[in-house]
Order: sequence, then structure tokens, then C-alpha cells
Amino acid sequence: MMIHKLFKNTGKFLSIATIALSATVATSSAYAESDWPTGPVKMIMHTKAGGSADVFIRTLAKSLEPQIGQEIIVINSPGGGGASQMGRIRPADPDGLTLGINTLTHFTGMLTNLKGTFALDDFSWIASTQEDAIIFFVKEDSDIKNIDDLIAKARSNNGSISIGGFGPIGSMQNIGMSMLAKSAGVDLKWVGFNATPDIISALLGGHVDVGISNLGALKSFFDADRIKGLGVLGEKRLSSLPDVATITEQGYDVDNSWLQVRGVFGPANIPMETQQKIADAFHKAMQSDYYQQYARAAGVEDSLMGPEAYTTFVKKISKIAKVQLEEAGVLK
Repeated sequence: MMIHKLFKNTGKFLSIATIALSATVATSSAYAESDWPTGPVKMIMHTKAGGSADVFIRTLAKSLEPQIGQEIIVINSPGGGGASQMGRIRPADPDGLTLGINTLTHFTGMLTNLKGTFALDDFSWIASTQEDAIIFFVKEDSDIKNIDDLIAKARSNNGSISIGGFGPIGSMQNIGMSMLAKSAGVDLKWVGFNATPDIISALLGGHVDVGISNLGALKSFFDADRIKGLGVLGEKRLSSLPDVATITEQGYDVDNSWLQVRGVFGPANIPMETQQKIADAFHKAMQSDYYQQYARAAGVEDSLMGPEAYTTFVKKISKIAKVQLEEAGVLK
């Protein structure tokens, strides 16, 4: 009706508008009525192969592929704390065939180094999958044995102790480090990397003093006695590392709600019906024995929010991230 009123005296423009509108409606209907998935599903990852999120999706794919009857193609696109990945997902068709795994770093990035480049509304926030505490760790032969040792060394070295973690200043893990530094009243030097394997390589090579990451990508190094844990940022110890005390247990006041969250997202305007199918498929695949064995060993907790709940959560956690960034001195 509005188009007819606007262009009633211009038949040429009306025809163009009508054709464009018909094409848009047809496209939307095709996506809405499609039986997802209609082809292979590309999972664009923001880390290199071997990162915690990468390990998650490659493990889940073994249960998800036979369930949906399509191949999961994992494409690693690291860089810019998620910028490279989001730059490939945002322009994709909203058919649910191009997705990615997000972490809290995506939300902190959109408030800091990616502000003005990406926004929450550029994407569909489809489902949560995991909650994962972060852990501070060192080489097995390090003279740093716990958080007290780390803080004491930081004080004696005038802030020259380096912490290697994922992403730039303002990333999820960087904020975790900032919480500890603020609580202890010391300065710590941040060194950002694009993937957990890079963090471990730098630590073992003596290029950083301490690493910070999630357990999933670290587990094999703990099992091989190549690294040891200093402290867990979370409400409780990890079942896989029961001897590593939480930072709170060690006497430091940090926000234990600051957990890593992994979720599934895609380009904006994916129909809600398709989003729900994706969420249901991921959550069902997570119930397999194979996946559950990995999840419990990695010390992660299942999170099962669907599209509406996860979108609400994303908006809420972004507000919390803004507060944490301000307290860390990243945002003024």
C-alpha cells in the first residue's frame, strides 16, 4: 500500500519497486520454508586450528554431522580478535549454512577495537553451548607455583611479568588478567595472541612468563606434565584439575561470573524457525556420549539457551562487559 502511494504517478519506478519487493519476499520465504540444512554447513572460526573453540566444534561435528545428514566444514579465519571471522559471516546469506562460534571476546571487541566496525545487530545470536572458566598456567619447571608467587614476582619486577592470552587489550582473557591485577594492586604486561597454541608455544619458548586460556586446548599439555596451573577464575575448581585452587580461594577478590561463553551465531535475519532448528540440532548433538566425555574432561559446562534466550543474554553480557572494560581502564 505504501509503495503504491509513493509511486502512483511514476509507473516505471513502481514496476522496479514491485519487482524488488517480490524478489525479497520470495527469498525470505525460501529461507523460512527451507528444511535446514539444505547443504554443507560452514563453521567459520575466529581461532587457528587447536584453539578451545576450534576443539569444541570439531569434536561436536562427529555427533552433529550424522544427525543433520550434512558435512560440517570448519574454516579457520583468525585475526583481529574475531574481526576476520565476523567479516566473513556478516555478508553471508541468512540460510543457516554459514555460522560461527563466538566467545565473550566478540562482545568486548565490539566495545573496543571493533567498535564502529561490527555491532550486535549485524548478527543472529542462535544458541549458547558452553561455559568455560579461564585458568592461569606456567611451564612445569617455573618457579611460580601459585597466584601468590605470581603477584610477588610482579611486585619485585615492577610490572614486567608478561601474561600471554587470546586477543587484544579488552578481550575476555585480558579482562580476567586485569581483574587479578586490580585485586592484587600490581601491574601485569599483556601479550595478545590469535590462538591458544600460539600462547603455549610462547610460554614454552620463554617468550611470556604466564599463560591464560581455557582448559580444553590445554588438557594434553597438562596430561604431559609440560605446564601447571596457578589458579582458576571461577566459582569452583575444575574437575579435571582438582589440585588447582580458584583465585578467590587464594585470597583475591575477582568476579567469578566472568566465565568464557561459547555460542553459535550467523548473519542477521536468519528466520527464527531456522535458528531454532540450528539450536535444537547443536543441543541434541551435545548429548552424545562422545561429546560428553570430551566436555567433562575439558572442564566445561553445557549451556542450552535457544535463540530468544541467547539474544537476551548477549545484550545483557555486553552491558556487563562494558562495566568490566571501564573498571579495567580500557573504556573511559
